[in-house]
Amino acid sequence: MKRRNFVQLAGLGAGALMVPSAMIGNNIAAEALLEPGLDIATKKSLADVALNTARSLGASYADARIGRYLNQYVFTREDKVQNVVNTESFGIGVRVIANGTWGFASTNDVTDAGIKKATQQAVAIAKANSKIQTEPVTLAPVEAHGEVSWKTPIVKDFREVPVSEKVELLLDANSAAMNAGANFVNSALFMVNEQKYFASTDGSYIDQDIHRIWPTFGVTAIDREAGKFKSRDALSAPMGMGYEYMDGLDSEKLKSPAGFNLYRNSYDIIEDATTAAKQAKEMLTAESVMPGKYDLVLEPNHLGLTIHESVGHPLELDRVLGYEANYAGTSFATLDKWKAGDFKYGSDIVNIVADKTQPHSLGAVGYDDEGVKTKKWDLIRNGTLVNYEAIRDQVSILGQNESHGCCYAQSWNDVQFQRMPNVSLEPGKEPYSVEEMIKDVEKGIYIAGRGSYSIDQQRYNFQFGGTVFYEIKDGKIVGMLNDVAYQSNTQEFWNSCAKICDEKDYRLFGSFFDGKGQPSQVSAVSHGSSTARFNGANVINTGRSV
Repeated sequence: MKRRNFVQLAGLGAGALMVPSAMIGNNIAAEALLEPGLDIATKKSLADVALNTARSLGASYADARIGRYLNQYVFTREDKVQNVVNTESFGIGVRVIANGTWGFASTNDVTDAGIKKATQQAVAIAKANSKIQTEPVTLAPVEAHGEVSWKTPIVKDFREVPVSEKVELLLDANSAAMNAGANFVNSALFMVNEQKYFASTDGSYIDQDIHRIWPTFGVTAIDREAGKFKSRDALSAPMGMGYEYMDGLDSEKLKSPAGFNLYRNSYDIIEDATTAAKQAKEMLTAESVMPGKYDLVLEPNHLGLTIHESVGHPLELDRVLGYEANYAGTSFATLDKWKAGDFKYGSDIVNIVADKTQPHSLGAVGYDDEGVKTKKWDLIRNGTLVNYEAIRDQVSILGQNESHGCCYAQSWNDVQFQRMPNVSLEPGKEPYSVEEMIKDVEKGIYIAGRGSYSIDQQRYNFQFGGTVFYEIKDGKIVGMLNDVAYQSNTQEFWNSCAKICDEKDYRLFGSFFDGKGQPSQVSAVSHGSSTARFNGANVINTGRSV
């Protein structure tokens, strides 16, 4: 599965076939998702088998991750259910340092004997690898947390909501879209529960219960006489929440300047599907954009993807160092730029932070997958590059002695490594609304939702589309546009950021299946922002009018 497939799954009707293999596990009955699994005392006893075995074999460090991964996916099209998938995956991964070198092994035989055998294999791998290791692994110190726990703060556990209720909601959304003029519609619900237990020779025993949810759909309207069709995808954001996200009761629902509703901490899929059908029909007769220079007003659901690709990925330290070059490229944001201390990544109002503690975000956890308590830190401050995203065996390269806490593995049988944390643009400090921003634009385009994109291997030159586009003339929205994409490079784009709305407009975008590494792993990550304006962007006509 290629990177472009992870950010946004296309063809939801065949969505079950697109789910990454690590998210599958063994098919089970929906009721089995509610089974309690191992108690904490048993997990601790089993983890100690790994830690004690590793020590006895000469490992200087070891950690064990016992993971139970529960997933439920529901897929529908028009008035039919296409698939309901319930999966469970359970096992343990053991990571060690022996002779200054990493070793890793895993097993689904979660017994004393099975764990001992996997640990022996991990140590043997480390010792074999040490023969070609040029420098020993250097780990930043970490606090011993003892026995602690953390859970995503949820109101409704998706596992306790009947499948029939979820199916009914999706079919109601499909029906609403069809009644509003759609010719085709498909919809899906992705729900994830990670039950993870981490133990290490540093003295931490951490139990975590993590929940994520993603409702989405695609709507298509057809003009048969003209031989045209237009599609509009959901404006939902995947969230680190429970099923309460689907209640549609958000008291902070926001109105876009084009008149349709946007969503923050609750999502109304029926309302969004209805609007999507109307907008898809409107696209059939909307004008095609005239290429040229425009001021762009980018709402958070759209801007989040641009942040993801042009800030989140290029500031991953392993990418900067070239470790990702073979698969996903390198980064223009090289260490020499950071060391200079004055590299202008963006304009003075651009402040971008990494934050693994952000409420409702996909990346929110109490501790990362090597036992580091999560935190928030600056990446770009007043437009200047000030830091990267790094973990325990990387931060010494930056002259730092504390991990950033962004280590993650997609499952128990994958080794943990550096992953993107939540990366977000801070809202403007002064009161400033989207309506005021529109009034300040003479010639511009308002873009909502994510769409197609392309970015080079160094995360520098790029092109982004969107979901819906509206022309701005003399401070007013004057109509819908088609075929819009903007081109820029990362530094030019962020230095053109002229205004950012205040915190009242702040919302999250999310990537549920973000790919990285070889063998490839997926992770989920959010990006927050308020609506922002970028002056003088180069807009092209993509020519996709049918």
